[in-house]
Amino acid sequence: MEHARTPGLPFMKMHGLGNDFVVIDLRHGMAAPDAATIAAIADRHFGVGFDQLATVEHDDDADARLVFFNSDGSRSAACGNATRCIARFLMDGTGKDRLRLRTDHAILFAEDAGDGLTRVNMGAPVLDWQAIPLAENVDIDHLPVTGDPVATGMGNPHMTFFVDDADSVDLGSFGPEHEHHPLYPQRTNVEVVQVLSPDEIKLRIWERGTGPTLASGSCSCAAAVAAARRGLTGRKVTVNVPGGQLQIDWREDGVWMTGPTAHVFDGIWRG
Repeated sequence: MEHARTPGLPFMKMHGLGNDFVVIDLRHGMAAPDAATIAAIADRHFGVGFDQLATVEHDDDADARLVFFNSDGSRSAACGNATRCIARFLMDGTGKDRLRLRTDHAILFAEDAGDGLTRVNMGAPVLDWQAIPLAENVDIDHLPVTGDPVATGMGNPHMTFFVDDADSVDLGSFGPEHEHHPLYPQRTNVEVVQVLSPDEIKLRIWERGTGPTLASGSCSCAAAVAAARRGLTGRKVTVNVPGGQLQIDWREDGVWMTGPTAHVFDGIWRG
């Protein structure tokens, strides 16, 4: 007996240093999945599994519009590694070596960095307390929080802690405790940073709405910016994350992030 086949929802599975994504191309007329479907796809046992989901849409004034979602179905304005992965996919498909990509945060510029690497300008860091956003006007370079963290916006909010030994932090309890800190009305990403030298840091990540991840582009940018603001590093650093290394360069025109990408497989969601 032949079973009827449903059209389903085509998707791509990608990752940047183990920070993994489901990417759905909506440029040919498909509807975006709702929050419940996104959360179902995110389940690593009963779905596909991802750290973030991204949709790719047509845009009249850019090469594409990208929309990002966390694994709990909530929306995020920025996702650096997903931006790099999608940029590589679009460059491979069009033959272009430079792109303009619209996100909820800003129009981001991406380029081929050579040697299979992809570079994205994540834009200028947000250093205004209201825009990060925080609940009250405080010193963003020394938040009134135990551990003396730094607040930064990279299209999404960040709280960065500097510690002597990043591996010694119990991220499973430390992360959610600070993700929901009342100073952050929209919750926050949490970074634990160990400075290795003036041009290298080690980073562990708790992503808002997702949990621990092997890498994060926006978290790496926020950590590098925070370290430079504290005078612990220069503005160009190697960021060591559990999944590998990213190069972060805080320039006058924004925070540039360079690293590898992987397009792992294509599939169809029939849930």
